[in-house]
Amino acid sequence: MPRFVIQKHQATHFHFDFRLEMYGVLKSWAVPKGLPEEPGIKRLAVAVEDHALGYIDFEGVIPGGHYGAGVVEVWDKGEYELESREERKIVFHLTGKKVKGRYALIHTKDKNWLIFKMKNI
Repeated sequence: MPRFVIQKHQATHFHFDFRLEMYGVLKSWAVPKGLPEEPGIKRLAVAVEDHALGYIDFEGVIPGGHYGAGVVEVWDKGEYELESREERKIVFHLTGKKVKGRYALIHTKDKNWLIFKMKNI
């Protein structure tokens, strides 16, 4: 099964990096407030560049002057099952140590997406 990771990232602005293993890379979003834990809560997720698969276990300090400078720590990781993928919508079920459940990412505008937890069917 494909993997996911959520990394705490203390950069210029604290946020969480959410990454899904897909098409040989880690599709990535910066989520300022983290993934919602309850259905009905929508959170902003800003698409960022794809990362190499090796980044799934990265923890450490990105030096100043480099893109994403700051401290990165793995907050949760696990596997996910892709339920559906369309151009503007991705639905998946996460099975991590902390995060579990059915989620959707909806593309709204430019790099902006919304992520929310869905009720299980």
